Amino acid sequence: MSLTFSLLGTSGRARRGRLHTAHGTAETPAFMPVGTAAAIKALASDQVRATGAEVVLANTYHLMLRPGAARIARLGGLHRFMDWPGPILTDSGGFQVFSLAQLREIDERGVTFRSHIDGAKEDLTPERAVALQRELDATITMVLDECTTWPVEEAEAAASMRRSMRWAERSKAAFAARPGYGLFGIVQGSVWRDLREESAAALTRIGFEGYAVGGLAVGEGTARMVAAAGYATACLPADRPRYFMGIGRPEDIVAAVALGADMFDCVVPTRSGRTGQAFTRRGTVNMRNARHRDDPRPIDADCACPACRTYGRAYIHHLVRSEEILGLTLLSLHNVHYYQDLMRDIRVAIEADRYDDFQRDFAAQQALGDIEPV
Repeated sequence: MSLTFSLLGTSGRARRGRLHTAHGTAETPAFMPVGTAAAIKALASDQVRATGAEVVLANTYHLMLRPGAARIARLGGLHRFMDWPGPILTDSGGFQVFSLAQLREIDERGVTFRSHIDGAKEDLTPERAVALQRELDATITMVLDECTTWPVEEAEAAASMRRSMRWAERSKAAFAARPGYGLFGIVQGSVWRDLREESAAALTRIGFEGYAVGGLAVGEGTARMVAAAGYATACLPADRPRYFMGIGRPEDIVAAVALGADMFDCVVPTRSGRTGQAFTRRGTVNMRNARHRDDPRPIDADCACPACRTYGRAYIHHLVRSEEILGLTLLSLHNVHYYQDLMRDIRVAIEADRYDDFQRDFAAQQALGDIEPV
């Protein structure tokens, strides 16, 4: 049997579920830390596991270029390679082709591009994207899609989406089913309701173990993003997991869960940590600011991560300003921990059928801001 999903409860459109895979279960809604090159930046795998994360994401584009999917396969697959025994989702590489690669040429067959690393010419087709992810031993494989840019005209978005749907059908044909593994389709269509609905209907006809909503958080703004995500989600099967790709600000996750989203990923927690920013229950804090230099408080008094249990803001501030690597590690660890705490609290609220209350409380607490010591 392929990867499966159990819907355990709802609160409005918010869903509480569980993902069953060959590499264990994962509670949803879930946030997946991003390990682009088979590593969550600044953190070891055991540190990531200790935050409560159950699924991580790695990227096919980066791994096919370096060190190569075949090499990872010879070394026992991605789980052994990066010491992550739990489920791993691999992005097909489509977004990175369109955001990083040079001299792209797109046609019905796929994409030809030059590597951003050394300029070498590469081809990526739906079939090759699936084969690469099989070599990596991804628990969840993503279809190859064309990530529509923003701004974009509706006619261009329609043509791009329909090409992605044809690629999705080829990806499905190329995917070899295995017990506990699955293939996710990706809804495209930019900000237009009819295109999102058409895309969701096409993917549902093809049939996948899960469905992603892609092509958002690319500059279209929060209002358009939430509306487009809502159009897509309303048309997707209720018995399959729904993955909102690349949506990663806490307030956006809280809003997307209310639309029925189950899975999220983003580089925001670790990228913010590497720039001195910490997420807290009262909003984002910049640890580079001088006001922290004599502050003995933890980053977040309600957080049980190692950074908050052991160190005060003054020390974290000193590390960041001194450009000590430990500072970036502690902040990244704290942020990933904060995101996992947020997802746990979301799951508890859905189980209690009080997600509307949770949303209001979350917004009110974030609006308080970081309070200075008296």
